[in-house]
Amino acid sequence: MKLLKDILYKVTIEKVIGNTSVAITNLEFDSRKVSLNDVFVAIKGTVSDGHEYIKTACDKGAIAIICEVLPEIIINGVTYIQVEDSQSALAFMAANYYENPSEEIKLVGVTGTNGKTTVTSLLYDLFKSAGFEAGLLSTVKVMVGDTQYEATHTTPDSITINRYLREMVTAGVEFCFMEVSSHGIHQKRTEGLKFAGGIFTNLSHDHLDYHKDFAAYRDVKKVFFDQLPKTAFALVNIDDKNGRIMLQNTVAKKYTYALKSFADYKAQILENQFTGLLLKINNNELWVKLIGSFNAYNLLAIYATAELFGLEILEILQLMSTLESVDGRFQYFVSPTNITAIVDYAHTPDALKNVLETINSIRTGNEELITVVGCGGDRDIKKRPKMGNIAATLSTKVIFTSDNPRNEDPDAIIEQIEAGVPPEHFKKTLSVTNRKQAIKTACQIADGGDIILVAGKGHENYQEINGKRFDFDDFKIVNQFINALNK
Repeated sequence: MKLLKDILYKVTIEKVIGNTSVAITNLEFDSRKVSLNDVFVAIKGTVSDGHEYIKTACDKGAIAIICEVLPEIIINGVTYIQVEDSQSALAFMAANYYENPSEEIKLVGVTGTNGKTTVTSLLYDLFKSAGFEAGLLSTVKVMVGDTQYEATHTTPDSITINRYLREMVTAGVEFCFMEVSSHGIHQKRTEGLKFAGGIFTNLSHDHLDYHKDFAAYRDVKKVFFDQLPKTAFALVNIDDKNGRIMLQNTVAKKYTYALKSFADYKAQILENQFTGLLLKINNNELWVKLIGSFNAYNLLAIYATAELFGLEILEILQLMSTLESVDGRFQYFVSPTNITAIVDYAHTPDALKNVLETINSIRTGNEELITVVGCGGDRDIKKRPKMGNIAATLSTKVIFTSDNPRNEDPDAIIEQIEAGVPPEHFKKTLSVTNRKQAIKTACQIADGGDIILVAGKGHENYQEINGKRFDFDDFKIVNQFINALNK
């Protein structure tokens, strides 16, 4: 049991009604989860406003309400605390409720449009292999040491983050690697956390349905670096012009990495094949199992982070050579008939461009590159024609299909993707709305030596249609069809 007054540290309070010296059970921001003696924090969300559920929370036994606007009816025996920002209050209260676990662990946040999952996941793998107890908060999964939990968001809510961090501390975890999304930063989910380091990967077109324009999206990312403490490091990709912006106001120790620019950590691609990359990092050569220039950047960030934490260079290089690609990130196999099938999470224009350019840099030019791609519903519509343009320009054949249409008409989404196809590339495209049938079609038209890229969903094992999730795994399905054709 916690005293309410003990967890209100760093919360900007405008008005208090009732007693703050009350014992509480849990913090909740979802009124459906409230039980006796809980604190309910009313959050103004993008879909609903928690202030509308204050009475519901009280009826279910809430002993205290944290809100930005006091309700008209004040219930006797319930403490009401009016704050300037409920999201910020929730973040600091969650940290205090779980006794600030981020102060007892080396927490590294990774932000950027692409690469977050790969960098965090491979850092987790590397530090585990180096003999450290490690934790992971990623889009794909949550790891507390060797214990795995299902991930629900790229960056979970403040209560969930701190609960996992406390569990990590209890389990003896020394390092935690965490994806930090723009939504998470904007919604103050990372406030109240003490980071030992922050990594910026890159910035390109994404989430503009939420942030409205690119400048707003960039500036939200920058907030994360502005809030890093002096004891932390800020490591940025300086080949991306936004890297310098991330460093402008941070008080953290500044470090840069690059393939093209002068930087503290520099890499050069010596060989790029489907079997891996030969890299030179700060004059040390190593062979890695990952593919493409985008992964060269990811690996360079991993190398730099490991060195900044004091690992020996030789050990870092040895461990990097054993790293495997993350599920759904350029995950591929070659069929008995020599068809290469690749599944990748590329769901932004820049990510799709990177993957297709990587494939084109490796292939001989005689084989077909067949791309299956769509765009998610209820998300940024401006990127759809851009995705169509990139897919059609950089592939020899393209099948536009459904992704996660959610509550939108998948055919309407496909039409918006097709609008970006240059006229000279119309003949190489076709549309197959059913994603399973689209993948089957790609497998049927592929010959020995050809390459199939299934892009957009990567590690996801579901397809979301009209509010329901159906089992769907791109990698399993493409494998199933190619194997069936080989029989």
